[in-house]
Amino acid sequence: EKPWDVDGIDHWKVEPFTKEDNPNGLLDESSFATLFPKYRETYLREVWPSVTRALKDQGVACELNLVEGSMTVRTTRKTFDPYVIIKARDLIKLLSRSVPAPQALKILQDDVQCDVVKIGGLVRNKERYVKRRQRLMGPNGSTLKAIEMLTGCYVLVQGNTV
Repeated sequence: EKPWDVDGIDHWKVEPFTKEDNPNGLLDESSFATLFPKYRETYLREVWPSVTRALKDQGVACELNLVEGSMTVRTTRKTFDPYVIIKARDLIKLLSRSVPAPQALKILQDDVQCDVVKIGGLVRNKERYVKRRQRLMGPNGSTLKAIEMLTGCYVLVQGNTV
């Protein structure tokens, strides 16, 4: 019998990480960078202010380098959540993979994760691979929408990845 384990407790609730949980901040600076394709440049330039705003709220600095075609995120003195740099890394990876910014920014929430699944090597036959990928999409993306509605996930099929 555990005296602290009463009926009114939601064991699956994710408690938000606040500044009070780590008032002294982080000891060292961490940073991640990722490259993005040339065709994403105009879209990224357009949405970058909202990305910067969302990351600034978390205490993370970001930089968009159009010359190199790279995005960089790094912790600052105001960063209080040690895991937010991993979420910021995932954010720039999603943005470079053509995920729309409103969907990608959801990764900064505590109860949201992302995963990129490589499906290119599952089938040797190219024709069979294309048919299976098309089956996953469905006519006019209807199967993909059904998967999204049933799972509550955003799903993007692009090239050899889901």
